[in-house]
Amino acid sequence: MKGMMQHRPLRIIDILIHAAEAFAEQGIVSARDTGDIHSQSYPETLARAAQAAHALRAMGIAQGDRVATLAWNGHRHVELYYAISGMGAVCHTLNPRLPAEQLAYMIAHAEDRILCVDASLVPVAETLRDALPEGMRVIVLTDAGAMPETPLDTLCYEDLLQGQPDTFDWPHLPEDTASGLCYTSGTTGHPKGALYSQRSTVLHALTVPLAQTSSFVAGRRMMPVVPMFHVNAWGLPYTAPLTGMTLVMPGPHLDGASLWRLMEDQNVYSSWGVPTVWAGLLSEITAQGRAPSAFRDLIVGGSAAPPSMIEAYEGYGVTVSQAWGMTEMSPIGTHGMIPPPLQGAPLDRQMPIKTSAGRRKFGLEFKIVDDHGTAMPHDGTTTGELYVRGNTVISGYFRNDQATAAAMDAEGWFGTGDVASISAQGQLVIRDRAKDLVKSGGEWISSIDLENAATSHPGIRACAVIAVPHPKWDERPVLVVVPQGDARPTLSDIHAHMAPHFAKWQLPDDILFVDALPLTATGKISKLTLRRQFADYVLPDLRGGTT
Repeated sequence: MKGMMQHRPLRIIDILIHAAEAFAEQGIVSARDTGDIHSQSYPETLARAAQAAHALRAMGIAQGDRVATLAWNGHRHVELYYAISGMGAVCHTLNPRLPAEQLAYMIAHAEDRILCVDASLVPVAETLRDALPEGMRVIVLTDAGAMPETPLDTLCYEDLLQGQPDTFDWPHLPEDTASGLCYTSGTTGHPKGALYSQRSTVLHALTVPLAQTSSFVAGRRMMPVVPMFHVNAWGLPYTAPLTGMTLVMPGPHLDGASLWRLMEDQNVYSSWGVPTVWAGLLSEITAQGRAPSAFRDLIVGGSAAPPSMIEAYEGYGVTVSQAWGMTEMSPIGTHGMIPPPLQGAPLDRQMPIKTSAGRRKFGLEFKIVDDHGTAMPHDGTTTGELYVRGNTVISGYFRNDQATAAAMDAEGWFGTGDVASISAQGQLVIRDRAKDLVKSGGEWISSIDLENAATSHPGIRACAVIAVPHPKWDERPVLVVVPQGDARPTLSDIHAHMAPHFAKWQLPDDILFVDALPLTATGKISKLTLRRQFADYVLPDLRGGTT
């Protein structure tokens, strides 16, 4: 027997409609790439989103069409988030830090109709000029006075909005309608797309504040340093308006001094991002002798924060929590809140919680399995490959049946590729990665892709890439090479050979020569043995005590 309740499909646009009504005094503060600080309320944001939706519809965008964005964190990007999904189209965020080859693949695979670009990222878009679909229009997210000179076929965002109605008849769509598309570059071969729905995005926005309760306080200010092109800024453009917080958007300048000044001037209470950024901010806090005045809540994700960083921030009065997740999970899967029995306990007793991945949030299920797929106990010590299931987890990759078959088990659980343990209380500890990916500054680098490119060099007979710890970037790739004959290619030779296929930051930091690569019993290269062999190795930029 069905319950006698109304069923209204969940819509992303209702988040902004609610914020405009309930929290009209809150809004978005943006440090724009034109150098100014811009402020607008949520009612103004809703009106501008309506104008953007009218402009996109006039350009022929219809339900299901993909609209790409290549932009920093700012008010115009947020407007597009809501305009695109609100009208039933799909917002496809592109990471400007990726090489042109990968960006071109994503645009083609997604069949993007329009590309929306921040003015300072137009040079990135220009590198894609020959790869853009015929007839694709490029919208520059600025006003007429700041339009850059470019050979691209461009339109001005502010000109497009001018004269458009400031209300829109937002359609009532089925809640499984696609709303967002993010590709993960942490993969072998081509990037894989996670296609989010209206339902999954709204549920993610509802459940994250229930878990990470320290961060969301109506009337206070939240700064997403995690980019909006990195899994929707971990959902913060939705959770902040939903909970009555003003979004402070840092734009392109993420150095410690710029962040400290913006946080100080704008009374930022909570901020979220990867450890690389927080290392830079910590240096500025140390130089200033204090944290920004209102700053009390820090969320670290992307990779684990070292204990020394957590202790330093806590010493400045900033509570640190870790979160863990994946693009395929919308992305947040765990939260780092201290459970009630340990609240108020000394920091040393809280550190095992603060240095773990955290506890699973509501709406997700976790399991760990052995090599045969058998579920293992959640006792805090037994390890296995982590699988997840829930309303905010993908059921497959966008237009990629092969990758979907490899990622999902027979019961519909998604395999994360992480080796983990789980406590009876749902506390997750990531022990290792099943796949040999390198995580640098919160971004994945595929070791296999690097190896494939390097192996094609005539001076290399065989090679392997291993991750080496780095205090700033978390990990950096190093290339271990068996040379072909007596020749010894230099690192610059290898970089020149690989450069057409990778961004500069993805290239290996060093090249190490060996007579042979260690093999496992099944004939595979043993990276575990290599990591042990080079356990005492120090990266070139860390030698001599410099970092």
